[in-house]
Amino acid sequence: MNRVVSPARRSTSTRSRPESEAVVRFRKVIELELRRGCDDGAVIGGIDGFLANARQDKGVAGMIDAMPATKAYRELAPAARERWLRGVLAAKPGAKRAPARKTAADQDSRASTLRQGTGQAASARTGTKAASPAPSDPLDADVTVVKGVKGAMQAKLAKLGVQTVRDLLYLFPNRHNDYANVRKISDLVPEEHQTALVSVWSAAVVRLGRRSGTQAMVGDETGTMRVVWFNQPYLAAQLKTNDRIVLAGKVGLYNRSKAMENPEWERVGEEELTHTGRLVPVYPLTQGISQRWLRRVAKEAVDRFARFAKEPLPEAIRRRHELPELKQALRQMHYPDSMEQHEEARRRIAFDELLCVQLAVLERRLAWQEGKSAPMGAQGVIEAYRQTLPWPMTGAQDRVLGDIVADLRQARPMARLLQGDVGSGKTAVAAAALVIAVANQYQGALMAPTEILAEQHYKTLTGLLSRLEIGGRRLRVELLTGSTAAKSKQGMVDAIASGEVDVVVGTHALIQDGVAFKRLGVAVVDEQHRFGVMQRAALKERAVETGQPTPHLLVMSATPIPRTLALTFFGDLDVSVIDEMPPGRLPVQTSYVAPDDRREAYDFVRQQIAAGRQAFVVCPLIEESAALQTRSAVQEYERLSKEVFPDLKLGLLHGRMSSADKDAVLQAFRRGELHILVATTVIEVGIDIPNASVMVIEGADRFGLAQLHQLRGRVGRGAEQSFCLLLSDDPSETALHRLRLLEEHNDGFALAEADLRLRGPGDYFGTRQSGMPEFQAADFSDVKLIETARREAQQLLHDDPALQQAEHRELAAAVGRMKRIVTGEVS
Repeated sequence: MNRVVSPARRSTSTRSRPESEAVVRFRKVIELELRRGCDDGAVIGGIDGFLANARQDKGVAGMIDAMPATKAYRELAPAARERWLRGVLAAKPGAKRAPARKTAADQDSRASTLRQGTGQAASARTGTKAASPAPSDPLDADVTVVKGVKGAMQAKLAKLGVQTVRDLLYLFPNRHNDYANVRKISDLVPEEHQTALVSVWSAAVVRLGRRSGTQAMVGDETGTMRVVWFNQPYLAAQLKTNDRIVLAGKVGLYNRSKAMENPEWERVGEEELTHTGRLVPVYPLTQGISQRWLRRVAKEAVDRFARFAKEPLPEAIRRRHELPELKQALRQMHYPDSMEQHEEARRRIAFDELLCVQLAVLERRLAWQEGKSAPMGAQGVIEAYRQTLPWPMTGAQDRVLGDIVADLRQARPMARLLQGDVGSGKTAVAAAALVIAVANQYQGALMAPTEILAEQHYKTLTGLLSRLEIGGRRLRVELLTGSTAAKSKQGMVDAIASGEVDVVVGTHALIQDGVAFKRLGVAVVDEQHRFGVMQRAALKERAVETGQPTPHLLVMSATPIPRTLALTFFGDLDVSVIDEMPPGRLPVQTSYVAPDDRREAYDFVRQQIAAGRQAFVVCPLIEESAALQTRSAVQEYERLSKEVFPDLKLGLLHGRMSSADKDAVLQAFRRGELHILVATTVIEVGIDIPNASVMVIEGADRFGLAQLHQLRGRVGRGAEQSFCLLLSDDPSETALHRLRLLEEHNDGFALAEADLRLRGPGDYFGTRQSGMPEFQAADFSDVKLIETARREAQQLLHDDPALQQAEHRELAAAVGRMKRIVTGEVS
């Protein structure tokens, strides 16, 4: 077998002379960018800025010039980025430039720049050489330019995601305590958080429990109050008699008199109150960082650097939607003058976030549709396909198929997301799109994220298309996965390349393992959230390389995606929804089973099996974990087999099993040779066993609503009533609320909306997806703001597709930063 050598390795192996330090560093950055999936995030500020600096070395400049680029890196499609990067790596360096010798004056100048807040962290801290010049934007400076951030505190801030001044400015408070209303001591109300302006009568170190602390007596013209600070004896020396201070905290009682414990305090006369006497921010923390320190550091950053924030919004958009300036919004997010001003600021920052995401995903849409596709007519073939179906299509299926047929008639590549609940008939609609491709002398492909799902689709498509003839012959449908035997695989690859195969089903290996289509016309991708923009780019890249039209793209998701999430993160796709179930499908009856009722659940499973049905038992883990106290599939299989159902036949299925073993177990279950299948979430999609009527989910509190709904969808696929039992040994109140929602709703979209509100977008799909940004200000309940941002993004790209106009320069930079977060994993 011939070994394929990447351009990076080939160029390294053929070097004939030592390379300059700049060239070596340049190669490392380019290789890192390739490993990251070409997301423009290998260096702070993006690849374009890095290239501008790197060109100062003649060797690097020669490599860059050997691979001329027609656009800025950030404007290239992912596949084009990868091609350009590999070309640069393969190029030979130009003439070496002798490194400039640094003088003491240079070091002093750089240190001065850092002190002014316009540079990066001093490289002398770590003893390493500076990787790049100081940033031109003060907000891109290392966070250490902020007074009070040094050494260990810098590392602790990094745990909060704060590395630059910009990160600190955008580390917004979780909430604000209202300490603005200053009261007299006589007006203070016990058990409420309040603020008082008082004089210090005395302060001393006292014993408070096992440790020392500070006790002070304070007062005003209306009375006196005891105040204590636990574990802070040093405060006794700071509080002088007759000092005027502001206290903010919860008021309690001590010997029937008013008192405060560990309140925030500030001396009157300091420049501006930070911890008291105003709306006081409460920030997210990590070990070793206190609210008091972080407030002081954040205020320093706001006071010094907010004025440098460059306005990304064109003036017309900002005025049209009555949004405050960015500089003002940043200040009001941290230290608002009122909660009304804070809400105006939040709306402004949220609009920025949503607009940047919309521009990022819509740019992908434009990149996909830059190519030309083959217009495909559907006259006659759709009716012939309908007649072969064993059931009539629902109204929702007809409507969605109409959307797809209209797309396929265009010379612009289709980019459509097909949503539908479990069992709504998405595959039948997708099969119609593949049939249209074949009828127009093109091939179709259906890609799935797992072999199990690919095999299920292969069986479904074979059944749907087995009776259909086009051009006087039956369609040839093939399955190609990693488990396909090498001998038959090569013959199948050849048949696909020659056009003998009409429709091929497989994993995304279809676009990676040397598979070449003769004329790929329609590509269907299932489970959208598991495929990324890089896979789509590969489809387009294949078309460009072979001179073929860009294939039409249809992506499916059985995970109902809330409208706001679809508009935001999947905005590069048109959306069609099958919101109607086929007639005769009975809703799955769902029940939460308390820990004490587990035996009753097992008795119910036994009754269903006695009636000729089968059951699933799903566990969150494959094997036991010391960190996670929940049931595992292997141990539960052993326990159920020996202790609960010793007279029944049980099977075990999990992701670590070989494909052959998994298939053997599934086939045995499908044939009815097994009564109960104990499994992990490997059965979440792609399993269709009509005789299975019971789904038992162990550790149900470990799953999100969307994933529970998907698992529940594995039953209820036959004519009999089906049931889902949710078991949890010790659910929290929040988890129990989620499980009760599943009892009440069978509508996947209603559950999806609830799941989004409860868990947030990052956890929406059951496990946190890389590339799903945690918005700092945007709220998915604000549908109006999301739709407004989308309209503005569409108009901006219509007027200036590359955002090259001067008034859009800062917006383009903001979009570039967002692109480094919104990676190809989610869209």
